[in-house]
Amino acid sequence: MEAITEAEITLVLERFYEKVRRDPEIGPVFDVVTDWDEHIVRLSEFWSSLMLTSGRYKGNPMSMHMMHSDKIRPGMFNQWLTLWMQTTSELLTQSIAALMQAKASRIASRLSLTVCGSLPPGPVTHISLPRSKPYMVTQDFDESSIPAALLREHSLKPGSWGVVRITEGSVALVAAGREILTSQSFGLILPEIPHHLETLGPVKFRIEFYDHAPTTDQH
Repeated sequence: MEAITEAEITLVLERFYEKVRRDPEIGPVFDVVTDWDEHIVRLSEFWSSLMLTSGRYKGNPMSMHMMHSDKIRPGMFNQWLTLWMQTTSELLTQSIAALMQAKASRIASRLSLTVCGSLPPGPVTHISLPRSKPYMVTQDFDESSIPAALLREHSLKPGSWGVVRITEGSVALVAAGREILTSQSFGLILPEIPHHLETLGPVKFRIEFYDHAPTTDQH
C-alpha cells in the first residue's frame, strides 16, 4: 500500500504554512508562533502519528488551540482546509493527498466545535472553479427530479471529489456545516465526508465527479 514518507510530511507542512502565514484571513492567528522551526517539528510529529502510526506526537492539540480561542472563528477552518487541499494536491499523489485531506477535514470539524462551539459554516470555500475535467457529470436535476439518495446522508468513496453546480435557484449543501449554493457559487464535496442536499424551492443543478482534487486558479 502506498504510504507517505516523513520527508514528504515535513515538506507539505513547510509549504502549507508558508501559504498560511501570507493569508490575510488566517495568517494573523499564527503570529503567536515564535519558533517556526520547532513548530514544524511538532506538526511533523503529529502528522507522522496520524499517517504512519509512528506514535511520535505526545502533545495535546486541543488544549493548544483553546489557549487562543479568542482569535479563532469557525469560518477560518474553511480557508485552512482550502490551503491544505491546494498544498497536498500539489505535492502528493492523488491517493495520499485524498487521505490527508479527509483527515484534515475531520480535524477541522472537531477543533471548530470544541474551540468555537460550532462547526465551520460549510464545506471548503474561497476556492476557484476547477480547471480539470470531471470523469462523470450527472443530468440536470430540479426540485422534482432530485434523487432521494442525494437528500440522505452519504459519502463519496476515497479518492473521489464532487462539485455541485447550480444553474438556477438554490440548494443547501450540508456537510460539516450548512452552505447555501446558488449560480454564483458552487459546493465542493471532499472524499469520505458525510453530506446531503436540501431543496429550498425551484432549482436546477448537476453534480460533477473528479478522481482527484480539482485544480484551482491562483488567488
